[in-house]
Amino acid sequence: MTEWSDQLAQLVRARGAELSRYGYLLCGDVTEGADLFQEALVRVFARPRRSWSLGDVEGYVRRTMLNDFLDRRRRSRRFARLLPRLSSPEVAPDHSGGVVRRQDVVEALATLSPRQRACVVLRYYEDLPVAGVTERIGLSQGAVKRYLSEALARMSAVVDPPWRETEKDPDGLRVGAGRSTREENAR
Repeated sequence: MTEWSDQLAQLVRARGAELSRYGYLLCGDVTEGADLFQEALVRVFARPRRSWSLGDVEGYVRRTMLNDFLDRRRRSRRFARLLPRLSSPEVAPDHSGGVVRRQDVVEALATLSPRQRACVVLRYYEDLPVAGVTERIGLSQGAVKRYLSEALARMSAVVDPPWRETEKDPDGLRVGAGRSTREENAR
């Protein structure tokens, strides 16, 4: 195999699952996330460079996936405006047996705009600081902070943040955010 095909095989073997999850988080759909990953591989390795390290290749693939996701969303909005809307399917979550928190987060991510979703994924999934998010997306820090603030506000309407969830400790005291009310009163 040539050097670029070795790099491709090594990337898919070492980081393929992680990059597929990244695509899923951006899109909210397993199949579309896998397509996003495959498309990014084709685009990145269409013109391979010899001096890439595995980290460099992964960075290019992630950036290509992010750009492709944002471009797809922009294009789909344009087409949606041009096509008449016949009907929109009603999606109602099943609350009968209690909704799994993961599903709530997925639904909350679906309510975000593409830029908000990209900012949230980069900030909280990739664990980038705000400066890192601004570098990846190409926006100012203020814009990224605004997108994150709006996204978290929008998501908190669908999903209760973990610090709001309370449960009883063995003494019967309410516990939230790691402290009991007894500790709060002692302050």
